[in-house]
Amino acid sequence: MQLNITGHHVDVTPALRAYVTEKLQRLSRHFDHVISVNVILKVEKLDQMAEATVNAGGRSIFANETATDMYAAIDGLVDKLDRQVRRLKDRLRDHHHARPQPLASGS
Repeated sequence: MQLNITGHHVDVTPALRAYVTEKLQRLSRHFDHVISVNVILKVEKLDQMAEATVNAGGRSIFANETATDMYAAIDGLVDKLDRQVRRLKDRLRDHHHARPQPLASGS
């Protein structure tokens, strides 16, 4: 899984980078086809914002979260992404329905 973390109006410290990396490992535990994750951490006035785009299984998943604390924003973001990734995995797994049995001819 390729991970890209950038910051707008905020310095991405090693502690913040390690926290994001640790939390995003949960996505790859649930779904093996996660190719890349782009995370943007922003500060606008008093709001701490985290947004991410996940490329997984040929699909692109986007989520964002706003909180008063950057770590809380990251936690909420990962929760949203995890929910979406699990839903995608369920959709891919349940895509193939059981084939109907052919009707027996009564001749």
